[in-house]
Amino acid sequence: MAEYVSLGDQRAMSITLPDIERQRSIATLLGSLDDKIELNRRMAATLEEMARALFKSWFVDFDPVRAKAEGRDPGLPAATAALFPDRFGDDGLPVEWSEKSLLDQATWVNGAAYKDMHFSDAPDALPVVKIAELKNGLSEGTKWTNTDLGDRYRIRDGEMLFSWSGSPDTSIDTFLWVHGDAWLNQHVFVVRPNGEASEAHLFAMLKFLKPTLIEIARDKQTTGLGHVTRQDMIRLKVCVAQPNVRAAFDNIAEPLFDRLKLVLRENARLAVTRDTLLPKLISGELRIKDMGKDVEAA
Repeated sequence: MAEYVSLGDQRAMSITLPDIERQRSIATLLGSLDDKIELNRRMAATLEEMARALFKSWFVDFDPVRAKAEGRDPGLPAATAALFPDRFGDDGLPVEWSEKSLLDQATWVNGAAYKDMHFSDAPDALPVVKIAELKNGLSEGTKWTNTDLGDRYRIRDGEMLFSWSGSPDTSIDTFLWVHGDAWLNQHVFVVRPNGEASEAHLFAMLKFLKPTLIEIARDKQTTGLGHVTRQDMIRLKVCVAQPNVRAAFDNIAEPLFDRLKLVLRENARLAVTRDTLLPKLISGELRIKDMGKDVEAA
């Protein structure tokens, strides 16, 4: 039977609140943090879209190759434009380019099957990352463990994670983990470069492929859940350019990727600051005049 607090009991409860002026000051302070978090969120979305659009232009639509084949200016610096071929082969790809499976582009490590017996609040415990943590970061619902099921399952801050199982429209996606070292749960791949492509290239590629991966998962959807298997990733082909073209892509994409990581890390810190301050400000444990400069600096 579900438990609830009746309306009568709620009316009988009393709570202590700061005076209205302090409430307004608290709201202003925390609102400024929320504004910065939202600004960073928009910046992250813009950086992600720039990387995705560049990948699509070079390796899907072949815009520079098509422009050169048609005698048009590719709109790139001369040294970069010279790296692209000026014609297509019989397979429809730029000459000397090829197709390879998505699976071959990286090392994909599925998380471990952590169970209730593994969870712990020991001092050396690390968070267990599931899809909920990918979407919302660490929370009160996050499980922790000091059980080591293999170093391959330990993820480091900044690593790329691909959620391959769940509700297709809300769970199939690629994330950058920016909440410190953790252990990876099953149903999520950590995506590690294997020499075929850089992290920035992998991230842009997976973000471009997101709609395709969602459709693959939806085709196998049962009881609300779908998934992308390794066999699906073998069948899914991506275009592979010559090394000098990929290096030119990295020269543009990697600064975007590095900036994206910085923005996401800052947002994670700001969210922790906001959530830590609220109860302390409400209770009076902290006063705004005593910590305003510190928060402004943060």
